[in-house]
Amino acid sequence: MKLTILNVAFPFAPVGPDAVGGAEQILTQLDVALAQRGHHSIVVACEGSQTAGQLIGIPRVTGAIHDRFRCRVHAHVRAAIQHALTRWAIDVIHFHGVDCHAYLPAEEIPTLVTLHCPVSFYQPMLFEAWRPQFFIHCVSASQRRSCPPGVHILPDLPNGVPESLLQTRHAKRRFAVALGRICPEKNFHVAIDAAKQANLGLLLAGATFPYPAHEHYYKNEILPRLDRHRLHIGPIGFVRKKRLLSAARCLLMPSLAAETSSLVSMEALACGTPVIAFPSGALPEMIEHGKTGFIVRNQDEMAEAIHAAGSIDPEQCRAAVRSRFCADRMVADYLNLYRRLKGDAPPCLS
Repeated sequence: MKLTILNVAFPFAPVGPDAVGGAEQILTQLDVALAQRGHHSIVVACEGSQTAGQLIGIPRVTGAIHDRFRCRVHAHVRAAIQHALTRWAIDVIHFHGVDCHAYLPAEEIPTLVTLHCPVSFYQPMLFEAWRPQFFIHCVSASQRRSCPPGVHILPDLPNGVPESLLQTRHAKRRFAVALGRICPEKNFHVAIDAAKQANLGLLLAGATFPYPAHEHYYKNEILPRLDRHRLHIGPIGFVRKKRLLSAARCLLMPSLAAETSSLVSMEALACGTPVIAFPSGALPEMIEHGKTGFIVRNQDEMAEAIHAAGSIDPEQCRAAVRSRFCADRMVADYLNLYRRLKGDAPPCLS
């Protein structure tokens, strides 16, 4: 049966094959899968996004993101959702933005919210917005444990990454890589210091979003630490990311945030590259210590693990992705959930 799904992105970040954020990458995978399988995929996202289905674009903010811009953009999102509801018979609306509480529709239509970010990042009103056709789900067990008590929530639906990554092969070189949005909670300055302590090069890839705190962090903690062996190369596309992850000795994840499900860690493992991470959020659930990487507690332990990364078998990393983090499984789970929310079968709350 053909589905009509409206995916609503975080309105300040474009979606598409080269999307930076995890939420945007998952939305892109779902959009492509829906279109390829003959379903009607509609996406509300900012201008500059690339979709396989039908894009309803909203104005993109390029300067600093202040409250007045948020209010304006949220109004555009609400208008775009109403336009879609008026024009098409939407089966399910699927929200991916951390700010989705600001533009949830009033209509009684099956509504799904995926918690891509740590639960503490969301406004409490989101968890109080329960109604008969409103559903929330987590992407990991650790994230679920941090949800407020008594919240009606669907079973976890873990993320996945494209299996095409598993085919990527490259001789390992003498550098580590760190990937993600450059902001205080990602703690990338520790990755730079640990790589320097281990006498290894580092390529830091990612964008600094125009939030004052993020820009301050980049200027004061990242820039002063960069040198000719530790470089910031900016945001990178999917093809270049595959090459970097395949060639790197290891991926460094010194995050202080309660990571819900690290896509870049999954991508690194798919490329046969071990992950060295702090025990934040779901990362200890994802990384098998000594087998697919190392869980460390501080800069010194991260530097030691960089030296030990060569002992990790790349095929063990790839096997973990095949068994646990496959995108085909994730897509099938979402399609089944969409059908159940539409009414083909009642969803099970826990």
